[in-house]
Amino acid sequence: MNLNRNSLVSDVAFLVFLGLCMICVTFTAGNPNAYFQNLILLNLTFFFAIVTYFTTVTTGLVLNVIFIFGYGAYIMYETVSKGETIGAGTYFWLLVTPLLTIVTWLFTSGTRRLQTENAELQKQKARLATLDENTDLKNTISFTKDVTVFAGISTRYQIPLTLLVLKVKYWKELRRMIGEDQLAEAIIDLSRISQASIRTNDSLYLLDRGEATWGLLLFTDQEGAKVVMDRIRHSLVEFNSNQFSAKYKVELGLKMGALEYNAQTIESPLDFIAQAKRQLEYDV
Repeated sequence: MNLNRNSLVSDVAFLVFLGLCMICVTFTAGNPNAYFQNLILLNLTFFFAIVTYFTTVTTGLVLNVIFIFGYGAYIMYETVSKGETIGAGTYFWLLVTPLLTIVTWLFTSGTRRLQTENAELQKQKARLATLDENTDLKNTISFTKDVTVFAGISTRYQIPLTLLVLKVKYWKELRRMIGEDQLAEAIIDLSRISQASIRTNDSLYLLDRGEATWGLLLFTDQEGAKVVMDRIRHSLVEFNSNQFSAKYKVELGLKMGALEYNAQTIESPLDFIAQAKRQLEYDV
């Protein structure tokens, strides 16, 4: 509701701003006798609007008050000393200048509120999103939620729970050799291989897209995790010899490490990931 109201205020203010600009330009060009004076006042009016846009409405209104007193004093001087009458043009600039400033402030405030709300929505999206937008795989946020439940099941029913971590070998070098589009496709292809190698009650997570790191939560022990590792390696060899070699012009390799859950030594889900990643050092 607030988003629609702010958008409406911003749109209406922008349209009124354009209308006032057209009126000011038309008024300036329509009086050749006072063209130079009106041109100066027109520039001052736009200057006040620009200052208001980049600062605050208070600054713009202060400038308008100074302008009104200064211009009013000038008109009084011209009237008293030269006996000139006060024309419609005088009232025009005294009204249009502060009005244009206020309209600019309404447009600016509405736009800034929209930007603030958009930034908040982006933060909430990043905080609440549990799926990677490119692969539709569960991410680290989802992992931290799921592992708490799985760990509770493991402890209560004495079922072993193991985190298997997969990471693409030489990922930084590969990023320089193939394009970003192919890198995204490689992540998807490797995710499919990993997903096909686990049971339906096991879960696959994309822990770090930038470093091409996956995590597999397996209801099995270390020996069972080794079976899954062998299965993934065998599938990767077949894909490298068939599809990958033609598609990416390079071979894709994986480093793997597994860690069985232990409530006494693992403090948190992130600690579980960190300890499991250390097991990658032993896979050379």
